[in-house]
Amino acid sequence: MRLPIKAIANQVIDKPGVMVLSLGCNYALISFATIKAVTLEVVMTLIIVAESAPLQANEDGVILVGKTRVTLDTVVAVFHQGATAEEITYRYPSLNLADVYATIAFYLKHQSEVDAYLQKRRQQSQEIRKMNQGRFDPQGLRDRLLSRRTEQEVC
Repeated sequence: MRLPIKAIANQVIDKPGVMVLSLGCNYALISFATIKAVTLEVVMTLIIVAESAPLQANEDGVILVGKTRVTLDTVVAVFHQGATAEEITYRYPSLNLADVYATIAFYLKHQSEVDAYLQKRRQQSQEIRKMNQGRFDPQGLRDRLLSRRTEQEVC
């Protein structure tokens, strides 16, 4: 969609033949013979493009923000802690500020879906943690390390 933006700029010429025209943050140098004042109308076009959220799933199904390894889980958790988009990019320098704003906007628009995804990720995390604790008993590991240590002290 294109929206016309009209900008009118008036500038009095202080020396004959040269005019510096200020139009927002753009400047134009215009040459004239002997003109005292000029009114210029410029019509610019603003193109509004709907961009998709900068989110992509990796091979494990984990949603990452932008082209980084920072997860959607992380950005949403820090956002819930009260961090602004600027603070999030400060904490995670690999993130782009625009991507963080877009991710927060996506979260706010699709909060129920994202919350369901985050709950599913928490459940998966708990299942993996239990499975790993069953396979690698932390108490057994501690006992083995202590016995090695005493054996090394004896030698």
